[in-house]
Amino acid sequence: MARTKSTKVEWIEGSALDLPFEAHSFDVVLCQLGLQFFPDRPLALREMARVLKPRGRVGLSVYSAIEQTPAAHAFVQALDSFLGPQSSRTKRSEHLSCAAEDLGDWVRQAGFEDVNVATVSKQISFPSALDYVRFQLTATPMAALLKSEDGPGRERMIAAVADDAAARLDPAMLANGELTFPQQSFVVTASLH
Repeated sequence: MARTKSTKVEWIEGSALDLPFEAHSFDVVLCQLGLQFFPDRPLALREMARVLKPRGRVGLSVYSAIEQTPAAHAFVQALDSFLGPQSSRTKRSEHLSCAAEDLGDWVRQAGFEDVNVATVSKQISFPSALDYVRFQLTATPMAALLKSEDGPGRERMIAAVADDAAARLDPAMLANGELTFPQQSFVVTASLH
């Protein structure tokens, strides 16, 4: 889809653990919501440093611990309750379970300096808790959890998980039937010298 939007951009696919670029190729590296998925995060950070030119900059963001995002935390608890303890593994993997200081240390150990890690919280809204859960279970990789259910069975399970998740949330997050909650992330900027 991206290729259809611009013929001026060269799209290259590669592993974050072995970037297909020469050393000192870029002024800036951006990694948005990816680091938490890499099997070797220190290696991925070293690769980012390798491909940067001297005085190059990196910017990255990751979701913080799932407990810091109430709707996601309630959702995974509800999933585990209904579908078993492994069912929430995909959703939990979206979040990095470490402190901001630990993330900063990883970036420094990869060779970056002037490391700044900001904890950022943004309000997220959905028309309802049901809409949030339906989105998670139909429009993300978690849809695989309900692939064996027929249409009515899938809807019953979505409604049950949504009711359970909503019961775990502060009622203020469900005002007027809508779901509004904070989503916490770490945003890192750093540079090479």
